[in-house]
Order: sequence, then C-alpha cells, then structure tokens
Amino acid sequence: MASRSSNRAAVPEAKSALDKFKYEVANELGVPLTDGYNGDLTSKQNGSVGGYMVKKMIEEQEKQMSGK
Repeated sequence: MASRSSNRAAVPEAKSALDKFKYEVANELGVPLTDGYNGDLTSKQNGSVGGYMVKKMIEEQEKQMSGK
C-alpha cells in the first residue's frame, strides 16, 4: 500500500528549519525526541511538541503583524 501522507510543508525550503525548531521545542519540553525511530514516545509527548510549535509560531506571527 502506498503512503498517502498529507504531511507536507507548504514551503519545502523551510523543512530543515522546521525540523531544527521541532528538536529545540522537544528539548525545551523534555521530550526525548531523536533523529530516527520515536515509536516509544507517547501520543501525549508527540502532541505536546507539535502543539507547542504551533503556539510559538502563532505568537511570532502575531508579533510581526502588530509591528513589535
């Protein structure tokens, strides 16, 4: 069965920066994310990384939009 993942970056050139950001956030949260297999992590751990990434990106965009 072919992979049908819709998990694609809107700006492919940003992939390496997003990966770096993901590991920075995981480190801040104490989630032991590795470059490889992470199937031993819980959904809660993985979700906390993604959720916090989104929160930080929204905060940064709001700052830019407000001119601060």
